[in-house]
Amino acid sequence: MSGFVSLVGAGPGDPELLTRKAARRLGEADLVLYDALVDPALLDLAGQARRFYVGKRAGRPHVGQEQIHRIMIRAARRGARVVRLKGGDPFVFGRGGEEALALVEAGIPFEVVPGISSAVAAPALAGIPVTHRGTSSGFAVVSGHAESAWRPALESLAPNSLTVVVLMGLGTRAAIAERLIARGWSPFTPAAIAWAASRAEGATWRGVLAGLSTASPSPDAGAEADAPGTIVIGEVVSLAEALAPAAARPLTAAGGTR
Repeated sequence: MSGFVSLVGAGPGDPELLTRKAARRLGEADLVLYDALVDPALLDLAGQARRFYVGKRAGRPHVGQEQIHRIMIRAARRGARVVRLKGGDPFVFGRGGEEALALVEAGIPFEVVPGISSAVAAPALAGIPVTHRGTSSGFAVVSGHAESAWRPALESLAPNSLTVVVLMGLGTRAAIAERLIARGWSPFTPAAIAWAASRAEGATWRGVLAGLSTASPSPDAGAEADAPGTIVIGEVVSLAEALAPAAARPLTAAGGTR
């Protein structure tokens, strides 16, 4: 009897941003393969399922992608209900497409359960809309982990034409800023970094493109300098001055502010 694999997006970090379908799949799972940025509280939803950490963080030992494929396929062939739990959305820089193709090739039935990507959630929680009428009519999301990934994408953009969102780019932000300025972007273009978005220890820096390379969380914030971060570049960042305090203010059930 063949099992089933669910490629599940865990959202940006806060367990309350998990979708209801994702929570249901965790409750039904026999095996959960989870990533580095998954909140431990989400694993509690998996009940008695076996849990196997397969996360990847730069410079640290990790389980190879091909091995992850083999584990999913072997478990499903034994009849297990497998949840591959990923931070954000499985198909946004999560290698979910590769895993889906491996499952197709192996003849394993699967589904994709989308999650909220940090590409839009992190800016929103910092009071930054990635699009805004009269300011930005679109946004580009790029992976910043290597120059071969981000440089072609950024060089295809006209200066200051779109909002740029960079995931996995904290280590390359100096080079990204330098390249954008060389391409004609104003060094005074508003820019922001959101560390550990949606988590209690989250922090946000706002400044300009020229200052991106030296940006760091406030010493008063709980976020570590090596916490996952989302970079936002564009005029929409200036809206955070008005929107960030309101976005951070929780509401009571009756609709009033606390």
